[in-house]
Amino acid sequence: MKTTSTPAQCIGFDDRLLRIIGIPLSAALIPLVFFKNLPYDWYTILNTLLYTAFIWEGVRGIFIWATRRFPEFRQWRTRLLWIIALCVVYVGSACTVVGIITELFLPKSLQLRANPEYLESYFASYFMLLAVSGIYESMRFFTLWKTALLEKEQAEQARLAGQLEGLRNQVNPHFLFNSLNTLTYLIPEEPERAVRFVQQLSKVYRYMLESRDAQLIALQEELNFLDAYVFLMRERFGDNLLVSLRTGELPPDTAIVPLTMQMLFENAIKHNVISAQKPLHIEVFAEQGGLIVRNNLQRKNQTMPSTGVGLENIQTRYRILTGREVQVILSDRYFTVVLPLVSLHPSHHAHPAH
Repeated sequence: MKTTSTPAQCIGFDDRLLRIIGIPLSAALIPLVFFKNLPYDWYTILNTLLYTAFIWEGVRGIFIWATRRFPEFRQWRTRLLWIIALCVVYVGSACTVVGIITELFLPKSLQLRANPEYLESYFASYFMLLAVSGIYESMRFFTLWKTALLEKEQAEQARLAGQLEGLRNQVNPHFLFNSLNTLTYLIPEEPERAVRFVQQLSKVYRYMLESRDAQLIALQEELNFLDAYVFLMRERFGDNLLVSLRTGELPPDTAIVPLTMQMLFENAIKHNVISAQKPLHIEVFAEQGGLIVRNNLQRKNQTMPSTGVGLENIQTRYRILTGREVQVILSDRYFTVVLPLVSLHPSHHAHPAH
């Protein structure tokens, strides 16, 4: 498949400075390496400059043509064979043409085509071919490598974004249903409590919507949301649900993955007995750089084992968004989750969508 890419796109970089410096520098160094038996004067350098310029520009042109003609990576063998064949023919022809030019226009110059310098000039020319083609092929390979890394990173980011969106959609599948059931009982019996319940429910859902697209959220915002959420849960369970918050003095930029607290509370309520005889006590406190969420363990007699989807959701979201792991500690008395606390910097925080 042919393409109309620019020379810089074919090469992988803008090579103007390389040519401006590289051609004269090569012309100055080649006589010192290959033509030590010749006088090192401006005639020799000028003669070498003609050869170098012809070879460099010709090889560059062949490289660009082959890259445009065979741009696909799977065509690399065909492309490489064409480059080798054309460059070998071109360099041999270029040496002859430059030799004729020097004889016609620079009669005083050294005749490098005359024996025994004839073989030396061709050897130097093919060495120049290898050097120039090596530079351009290496830069093209480096560009392709960078492009492949970028595409891989973009694909990974897209995969993680899709995975994160799926995880967000798992949040609270039954929360609204349970809240409406509670509200159904409150409206006829205690209308004023029903109004407060709706107000708190509105706060909870406003936060859920505003924090949906945020990667990190200030811990204080999450705790403010948690107050409204706990109010709703207390309407369902009364004094059978005990909650204590002891976060202490934390830096104001302390952050957390949004909705983590709600999911942990929901997980504790879902899997433990909550009754007057066995109240559920959920504690939240800061300790050694982490936020501890702990509840006393009094498992329900469930016919179906827990799927662990909620907890796995939290662990995966933390891994994706912060690169840090959530610790889960299970003992005879407590179920404990340790959330890493991170700093809320502008570069890490995606503003919520309104």
